[in-house]
Amino acid sequence: MAERSGAQAGFGRPAPLPQTGWERLSELWRLDEQQQYPEETVNIAKSAFAAGVVGWVYGGLPAFVRARKAFIESSHGELFQNRADAVQSAHRAGLRSFIRYGWRWSWRVTAFTTIFNVVSTGLSAYRDKTTISNFAAAGAFTGALFRMHLGVQGLAGGIMFGTAFGIPAGGLLMAMYGLAGETLQEKRSRERRELYQQRLAEWQSRLSVTEVLGQTENNAQGRPEMERARELKSY
Repeated sequence: MAERSGAQAGFGRPAPLPQTGWERLSELWRLDEQQQYPEETVNIAKSAFAAGVVGWVYGGLPAFVRARKAFIESSHGELFQNRADAVQSAHRAGLRSFIRYGWRWSWRVTAFTTIFNVVSTGLSAYRDKTTISNFAAAGAFTGALFRMHLGVQGLAGGIMFGTAFGIPAGGLLMAMYGLAGETLQEKRSRERRELYQQRLAEWQSRLSVTEVLGQTENNAQGRPEMERARELKSY
C-alpha cells in the first residue's frame, strides 16, 4: 500500500520552473535531489573561507614581523639561556601578534565578503540576470552596514567605499563570465530548464505507457463478457 502511494506521488507531473523572484531566491538555500546546494551557494562558502585566510595573512604577517622586531630591539638587556631560547622567545612574541591581529582582519574581511556575495547573488537570482548594478548595490549595502555605527557621515562614506569596491569587483566577475560564455545565473537557468524538459518527457512517456496498459487491460476484461453473451444467445 505504501509502495503504491509512493509510486503515485512520483508519477505526478514535474513541478514547474520557478516564475517569481522569491521562488528563485528560496532555491539558493534548498538542497536538490542529490542533497547538494546550488553552485552559487557553495561559491559563497568557498569565498568566505578564502577571504578569511587572506585577511588573516594580510593582518597577521605584518604584525608578526613588527612584534618580532620590537621584541629583539627591546630585549638587548635580557638574559637568555642560549641563542635558540632568544630566537624562540622572539618567535613567540611574533606569533601572539600574528594570531591577535590576523583574527581582527580575518573576521572583518570574511564578514564583508560574505555579505557582499550573499546580496549580489540574491539580487541576481531575484532579478534572474547578472549585471554590474547588482554588485554596485551589494557593495553599497555592505559598506553602509559596516560604517553605520559612525553616524550619517560614516554611512555615506561606507556607501561610497562599497560602491567603489563593488563596481570593479563586478566588472572583473562579468569579464570572467564572458570568457566562460555564461554567468552562473544563466547556467543555472539553462540546467534547470533542461532538467525540467527531460523530466517532462519521461513523465509523458510513462503516461502514454500507462494509457496503453489500461486500454489493453480493459480489452482483456471485455473479451470474456462478450464470449459469455454469445454463449447465452446461442442457447
